[in-house]
Amino acid sequence: MRLRWAGWGTAALVAVTLAACTGDDTPTGAVFDSDRPAELTPEELADQGGDATVEVFGGGAFAQPVPGLSSEQRRDFAVGNNFFNDNWVTAPASTEARDGLGPVFNAQSCSSCHFRDGRGQPAADADDPERGLLLRLSVLDGEGRPQPHPRYGDQLQDRAIRGVPTEGTIVITTTDQPGRYADGTTYSLAAPTYEVLDADGVPFGPDVLISPRVAPPMFGVGLLEGVPADSIIAGADPSDDDGDGISGRAHLLAELEPGGRAGDDGPVLGRFGWKAAVRSVHEQNATAFVNDIGITSSLFDHQPCHAGQRECEAAPDGGAPEIEDRKLEQVTFYTRTLGVPARRDVGTTDTSEGQELFGAMGCTGCHLPELTTGPSDIAALDEQVIRPYTDLLLHDMGPGLADGRPDGDASGSEWRTPPLWGIGLTETVNGHTRFLHDGRARGIAEAILWHGGEAEAARDRFKALDADSRAAVIAFLESL
Repeated sequence: MRLRWAGWGTAALVAVTLAACTGDDTPTGAVFDSDRPAELTPEELADQGGDATVEVFGGGAFAQPVPGLSSEQRRDFAVGNNFFNDNWVTAPASTEARDGLGPVFNAQSCSSCHFRDGRGQPAADADDPERGLLLRLSVLDGEGRPQPHPRYGDQLQDRAIRGVPTEGTIVITTTDQPGRYADGTTYSLAAPTYEVLDADGVPFGPDVLISPRVAPPMFGVGLLEGVPADSIIAGADPSDDDGDGISGRAHLLAELEPGGRAGDDGPVLGRFGWKAAVRSVHEQNATAFVNDIGITSSLFDHQPCHAGQRECEAAPDGGAPEIEDRKLEQVTFYTRTLGVPARRDVGTTDTSEGQELFGAMGCTGCHLPELTTGPSDIAALDEQVIRPYTDLLLHDMGPGLADGRPDGDASGSEWRTPPLWGIGLTETVNGHTRFLHDGRARGIAEAILWHGGEAEAARDRFKALDADSRAAVIAFLESL
């Protein structure tokens, strides 16, 4: 049995509620007495980042350093923070440490998309360039394998420096999808459709595969990186041998060599990005610098220019590389050591009931409540019990969330289980409640209702709950 629970207290209520959902005397997702771990204390539940937990709940909740950094580490954190937040400028410039923007790009700084180290969202205004949403691109070769677009590469850059054409414009339209809970309460989902117009206003053809992505929150990534790969891989069940309907699998990748080339060594576990196609925090940062801002590094040393983009190829650069290794290491240290905000409202009636229901619905089959990190030279990350609510595995989420674009070994319908810690502070920090890989969900309930594939049964159990029970599940998630 794959379910992991983070506390007990209302099992009888859960059993009665979900038995009604399944038409069975045994509620799907129930765990019997012999499977129950010792109940965790409120303090243990609140410290969801272990020693890396921070007690900050306002607008800066996602931007705090983990406790216990040395003075030298705090200096690296401060420098990394500076390079994460400050805008890059066009080369040549007097600010040589921060020139080299573009030639094509999506944002001028990391924080343009990860505002306050949090979550991006689709544009509220079509003219808003700092939206935190971008498009991955692919075309299929003669054997049906995904390849970068021959002119635009594997990411659309919709901004450019002076004298260089942008690659295109994103047009998003939505269609209303009405639905109804079992108790008769109605809801509506906004299904997005994406179109790309090139610099001349001509739509991209149907052969171009498009995958929209919003920027995920940055805090806690050092802890997730520290979970041993063997532990994550051991949780995979690609053939669903236990018959629970969940078949998560690890995304195994070739080793990455300097220059961004795939090496012969590996496989290496992918654990970051919406498709778990990134191996490490360092790689994630270097990838974002070159693709999102146009800043080269020793890991990715080529500008995001492609065949036929003459103005892009002829544009000035900020040196080779444009961000030196030491500065990139400090940005990586900064992102690795962003603390996890403590859980709130632990032990209230609503959050306790919601926690039980979340497990009994089967949600913890993918959103594992507990992981353990391995050794680290940063004390707050060293061998910590953490509660991120993710298994870091790929899961088939069904046709409703499929984008049709493979990424590495991940299919168009497979997505990495996103961590849920901090989800309840998104509105406080980022001023919105847009969730899922493209921000289509306008709140937590909508995010659940979009689930399909391996999560379809859990979604249907949520839909079968009465209004009070649904509110309890949301209250629990908002406490994380």
